[in-house]
Amino acid sequence: MPGLQLSNLSSNWKALQQKLQHSQANGEKTSGIKRVRKHEERPLKQEHVNDAVEKQKTIARKKRKMGSFSSKLNATMPDPAADTNSLHAFAREHSLDAVEVAAAYGSLSSTTSLHHAKDSINAGLSPSAVPGRYLALDCEMVGTGPPPHADSLLARVSIVSFLGEQVYDSYVVPQAGIEVTDYRTHVSGIQRKHLRPGCARPFKQVQQDVAAILDGRILVGHALKNDLSVLMLNHPPRDIRDTARYAGFRELSMGRTPALRKLAKEVLGLEIQTGEHSSVEDARAAMLLFKREKAGFEQECQKRYGRSVPRSLATKERAAQLAAAAAAAAVERDGADEEFDEEFDEELDEELDENEEEALDGENGRKKKQKKRTKR
Repeated sequence: MPGLQLSNLSSNWKALQQKLQHSQANGEKTSGIKRVRKHEERPLKQEHVNDAVEKQKTIARKKRKMGSFSSKLNATMPDPAADTNSLHAFAREHSLDAVEVAAAYGSLSSTTSLHHAKDSINAGLSPSAVPGRYLALDCEMVGTGPPPHADSLLARVSIVSFLGEQVYDSYVVPQAGIEVTDYRTHVSGIQRKHLRPGCARPFKQVQQDVAAILDGRILVGHALKNDLSVLMLNHPPRDIRDTARYAGFRELSMGRTPALRKLAKEVLGLEIQTGEHSSVEDARAAMLLFKREKAGFEQECQKRYGRSVPRSLATKERAAQLAAAAAAAAVERDGADEEFDEEFDEELDEELDENEEEALDGENGRKKKQKKRTKR
């Protein structure tokens, strides 16, 4: 094929060849890819601009309102950098739990104690504490029976309120005929001197006290089956909130029964039972766990047992119903008695009238007979 002759090419092709030669001479690089120009930004419509402006104004108004509310709230709340004493004072003033207030302000650490200054060991029933509807119970036990002393015996029982106040605490004298073979002091904190009659209270007295306190209330605790067993008491299952059986907490132990110590650490961030146990502090830990998941506990209970009426209210309603029924029965009985009396009086009157008529008839008959005899 003969080579191309420049004379035969069009003027356009010649112009292109000259341009390429000029670009190569200047060192410019060319590529066969055509660059696509970026699209120019389209101007926003006016209605979109107005919407954006209104949105910014709304956000600004909300921030101002939140700022004014938070300033009012901060006037009554303690300083986040406040020390522990001021937080405790704030908790007492507003009837709040000191541990929860400390947790809210970030001053709750693993070394925080569940011990309260007002706690009084072996004080019995507290004269100042208000039990309320929810109570937490925990017991300390000692060992009995032959080695390995696996049988448990009640040694101390503690009850705290919904706010964590100590309601009841007492050592317990062992029942007659039962010997304590293992005080388990390293765990229970119980020593021989604590269970002597001069220090501890008789089992029957403690049992009656606890039964009276728990009557008609919601019982909170951890593995309450063991506590109620050594107390030899029963409690309505629908009125029990057991942190060892709550599904939400069992998930932390892969479906097994979680230890109270583990729950306190993972849920509350508290270290408990590092040495000798305290039944008061363990009861407080159980109550804090319940309060943390109170809605879940109540939902689980309602799903299992259905909606319930508080026992005290149900007792009052039942008493009112019985009183109303007795009053209605009395009214009905009184009405029936009056009706019976009236009927009896009428029957008696009729009977008297009949007797009088018979008597008159008999008298008239006798007179007639006498007249006939006289005529003869």
